[in-house]
Amino acid sequence: MKLSTSSALLAAASFPALVAACHGDPHVARQVHHARQAPPASSAPAPASSGSSVPSAASGAPPASGVSAPASSTPVPTFTYSLLSTNPTAVPLSSINSAAPSSATRPLDSTATPGATPSFLPGAPPLPNAALLLPSNYPALDKPPPTDSPEVAQWKQDVANSGVTIPDIAPTVLGGCPANAAAAADTSRCWWTCGGCTRDTDVTECPTRMEWGLTYDDGPSFYTSDLLNYLDQQNLKSTFFVVGSRVISFPNILQTQYMGQHQIAAHTWSHPSLTTLSNDEIIAELGWSKKVIKDVLGVTPNMMRPPFGDIDDRVRAISKAMGLTPVMWTRISPLATFDTDDFNIHGGLTSAPQVLQNWENILGNATKLDSGFIVLEHDLFQQSVEIATGYILPDAIAHEPSFSIKPVIACLNKPLSDAYIETNDNTTNPPPVSGTGSAALSIPSQTNEVSGGSPTLSSSATGSAGTKGADSNSAAPVFGAAGSVAFGASIIALAGLTVFSM
Repeated sequence: MKLSTSSALLAAASFPALVAACHGDPHVARQVHHARQAPPASSAPAPASSGSSVPSAASGAPPASGVSAPASSTPVPTFTYSLLSTNPTAVPLSSINSAAPSSATRPLDSTATPGATPSFLPGAPPLPNAALLLPSNYPALDKPPPTDSPEVAQWKQDVANSGVTIPDIAPTVLGGCPANAAAAADTSRCWWTCGGCTRDTDVTECPTRMEWGLTYDDGPSFYTSDLLNYLDQQNLKSTFFVVGSRVISFPNILQTQYMGQHQIAAHTWSHPSLTTLSNDEIIAELGWSKKVIKDVLGVTPNMMRPPFGDIDDRVRAISKAMGLTPVMWTRISPLATFDTDDFNIHGGLTSAPQVLQNWENILGNATKLDSGFIVLEHDLFQQSVEIATGYILPDAIAHEPSFSIKPVIACLNKPLSDAYIETNDNTTNPPPVSGTGSAALSIPSQTNEVSGGSPTLSSSATGSAGTKGADSNSAAPVFGAAGSVAFGASIIALAGLTVFSM
């Protein structure tokens, strides 16, 4: 069944499809700091018409499009997209918005048993008992970890022992590209946020055409179980880039993801923009993220995604020294990325129809690539999960020719065991550096040999960003796209937990 929607108020071709990649601040809502997806170069909008034929009820009855004219005469953007299929139980598009009441959360279909052996990962240790985790042994949730702890001191030494040279690149400041004009113009630092620069060591796509590296960021959360249920129904596996503060809050969900043979990767402890941090602060963010994952699962991830995609050569070097390979999302030009913008439905900065328009544009460009692709999506808020399970994934599954949807590690033609330090085959999948310190962060179970050499630690490690504390993200309000206002900290309350705005 093919479903479509359009509006006569404004032609889709005239609606701005791109947002300047350097606009706004990377700490605030994501739409203000990097580009959205451009329509395919050869595509033309479908003829505009009034009304809609997109389904609007969970029962499968025709739903409303979710795009309506306000009381004023202000023109409303038009979205023209078509979906090959939707989930019969999908939440109506008109109900996927920032005003939607919190839906009942789905209990996990099953929970992992402490001591269970992951038979799908040869050499993996038994699953730890998550009930024994003590939050008091970890940094405060959603705040930058302190850099004077014994753990961070050891991780700093591990980085020093890795043999990786850390470039002497000064941290950026809040305010995005406009506030960092010199850094944005300095192509030698390869700052992804301002211009989309990547290195060969960054994973930005799947090598095989029509393969989609499925990823979700910022969980686990109350709604991850809904996503897991749908993925299980469709026999799909994903890569989850998890935040340390969420892991300690939802360890049972993380264990279920892991035992379900999804790939688990790191997404920092408190979700900061990494280029704004000192060397020590970056080490603390990545170190605690890796440690809590290891404490919950028994294995340590060797991939990471920088929050907001905010990475430069200094962050890359520290990641490499800590045994982490950066995974981005596909970017077809300095001004267009494969980002659905699903995260911003929750905050009211975008709409469900706009996200589906972004998705259709991504599809149009993905099918023209000679390689596969990676898309940015999230599992933190119910709106993101609802649009993924109700619309995006069903449409992708129905696509012809079909997509091969898989975790990033699988789309790189590697076994799942290569996604973790303890089970990685170092002979066929050499780690970023071969050293106990960098790979294991002084976790006793790791036995790789240390290579010689020492890095040149940047003087910026104690520079302008070195004095940041727990309130380091506080800042004056930043005006984003369409005049929206957000603050540097951008903290949102979610059912008693504090979570970041992505």
